[in-house]
Amino acid sequence: MANTKQAKKRARQAEQRRKHNASQRSMVRTYIKRVIKAVQGGDHAQAMDAFKAAQPVIDRIADKDAISKKKAARLKSRLNKRVKALAA
Repeated sequence: MANTKQAKKRARQAEQRRKHNASQRSMVRTYIKRVIKAVQGGDHAQAMDAFKAAQPVIDRIADKDAISKKKAARLKSRLNKRVKALAA
């Protein structure tokens, strides 16, 4: 438990950051689900639109370190692979 005034403030800030990061990760998961749903529906155009919308969101959250850059790259790669497989 934090005892000093500074430590208490840092604990408050850490909690705020944790909640914000959780919200951002949730948003990324939602965008990913939209792409997957479009792929499962078999609509290539809709899947492509969903993927194009998801890409900048994933990159932005990775830049803010809510998820790692490598995880972001892995997510985008796997989604792109699914979308491309739909076109073939």
